[in-house]
Amino acid sequence: MTNLPSEDRNPAPDAAEENAFFPSPYSLSKYTSAKTDFDGAHYPAPYKGGKWKVLMIASQERYLMMQNGKFFSTGNHPVEMLLPMHHMDLAGFEIDVATPSGDPVKLEMWAFPGEDAAVKATYEKYRRQLKQPKKLTEVVKDLDAGNYIGVFIPGGHGVLNDIPFSEDVKKALFWAHDNDRYVISLCHGPAGLLAAGLGEDKENFLYRGYEICVFPDSLDTGANIDIGYIPGPMPWLVGERLRELGVKILNSDITGKVHKDRRLLTGDSPLASNNLGKLAAETLLADVAAR
Repeated sequence: MTNLPSEDRNPAPDAAEENAFFPSPYSLSKYTSAKTDFDGAHYPAPYKGGKWKVLMIASQERYLMMQNGKFFSTGNHPVEMLLPMHHMDLAGFEIDVATPSGDPVKLEMWAFPGEDAAVKATYEKYRRQLKQPKKLTEVVKDLDAGNYIGVFIPGGHGVLNDIPFSEDVKKALFWAHDNDRYVISLCHGPAGLLAAGLGEDKENFLYRGYEICVFPDSLDTGANIDIGYIPGPMPWLVGERLRELGVKILNSDITGKVHKDRRLLTGDSPLASNNLGKLAAETLLADVAAR
């Protein structure tokens, strides 16, 4: 008997690259939907000062090579990017989009919620910036000039390609830390925090002792392989590396959990996109009101 598409657990071939694969039809039926849990947002006193902005640092890479040599056709997860953006935008904060070298932002369009008005509207508003982002190499030359109240690193497996290994991401994280600005991230996005450790002593890692939410390694070593979401074992594990540097991970599953530790705001998965967006918007509004 031939499997129905939603029962097919084989990663789907991506014809654009040799030995590259999208998630299986079955995994997409479990992990994606046409609408998010966005239930509206009301910010009665949005920021109108026109000064403070948010810097979003996104991945410009599509293909993540797994341990078995297969490519995972990935990028930034659209819900994890666009729903937090939607909240921050509604709260009155302009968002600058940057990638390490200014190449276009790559999105996992197979996860795009095509019937979600909030996500679609934010995508259309920022479409040009996503296609023509700023060069992070130029942005970090004068972060003060950007008037950034926060740095947002969205999720998606693609972040593992470039963001954790970028000296410019390191500069942005240290600048945020030293200038009392916020860092916002979710799912695999907290891999970007590893950039703060480049060339540094492990014992002095910038986020040692912080509590965060992040996508569980157990899913990337178990269910995500079993249901064909990824085409093989991960090249490395985000949680494992963060723990080695003294970061405490609060979640072992994905429930939409978010957490704020000092000026670091994190969420556990795509399920946390709406919650993290609300937390970020409310936190940033309270901060600028107190300045």
